[in-house]
Amino acid sequence: MARYIVMRVLLMAPTLLAVLLLNFLIVQAAPGGPVEQMLSRIEGMSSSAALGGSSDGIVASGDANRGTRGIDPVFIEELNTQFGFDKPLWQRFVMMMGDYVRLDFGESFFRGQSVTTLIIDRLPVSISLGLWSTLLVYLVSVPLGILKAVRQGSRFDLWSSALVILGYAIPGFLFALLLIVVFAGGSYLDWFPLRGLTSPDFDQLSWWGKIIDYFWHIALPVAALTVGSFATLTFLTRNSFLEEIHKQYVMTARAKGASERRQLYGHVFRNAMLIVIAGLPSALVGIFFTGALLIEVLFSLDGLGMLGYEAVLQRDYPVIFGTLFLFTLIGLVLKLISDLTYVAIDPRIDFERRES
Repeated sequence: MARYIVMRVLLMAPTLLAVLLLNFLIVQAAPGGPVEQMLSRIEGMSSSAALGGSSDGIVASGDANRGTRGIDPVFIEELNTQFGFDKPLWQRFVMMMGDYVRLDFGESFFRGQSVTTLIIDRLPVSISLGLWSTLLVYLVSVPLGILKAVRQGSRFDLWSSALVILGYAIPGFLFALLLIVVFAGGSYLDWFPLRGLTSPDFDQLSWWGKIIDYFWHIALPVAALTVGSFATLTFLTRNSFLEEIHKQYVMTARAKGASERRQLYGHVFRNAMLIVIAGLPSALVGIFFTGALLIEVLFSLDGLGMLGYEAVLQRDYPVIFGTLFLFTLIGLVLKLISDLTYVAIDPRIDFERRES
């Protein structure tokens, strides 16, 4: 197993390199680079008018007359040099990767802060939303799926299926708006705050008061983020358990007089949970980073999703690639943790033997 872990860790480097290279080329090909964004700010132009510039960030002479009229060409060249666009494409990528090896993600083009500082400042929001949402989904969906499998065809099975499907059909942002209108002072009740992760007087609260204040703020965002996530995991767990329950080894255990609890948790659980665990990394990454963007916007939470979205709009390349590097690395690590959890649940699985 140690050999398998070492091989997986070594493979992370070329995987990261390939992902960053592909996205680097795509982003560079997109119109409206950082220089155009800066010039549009200076000229007071709309950002949409600035999107017709050079994809490589360097303003051509023809574009200079059309889109940068009144701007000193020397100043434009200084901007190109400041953003690093005076160097060839391959050289910029090599320099970026060299900095990433030292965990130096550079400085934001437009925020005046290092990318590392921006990510650290936004991490508490993303960790809060991702951790509690994923935990809530698994705590509800796995027991519910097991119970639905045991009571297959009952009224409980039918009604619970209807409820989770209804939740799945409601978009998260729409449910978030409903929660805001009903519970956050929109039109009816004013029970929950609408902005931020903590209250302004958070530092003056007792440790118990800080815990209450923290969960008070994240209650609605987590609820909105998880409402559509129960269905997939619930039905996955249910179907996985149903498939195992009808296998020969369970019938043999039943014939030997094993209790229903012993059959379920002593034999079925270990095999049925493998497919559920397989979806954990993608669930974590999805909720952690991508799925929370609209929720962050509606509840005024500055997380990594919002940071990445704003960076793409502003063509803030250091922030784009810094967050991309972080997302990819975390995804690869979570996938490795998932494989190790496979082995912990079922020691019969030997990834090292399969690789060989």
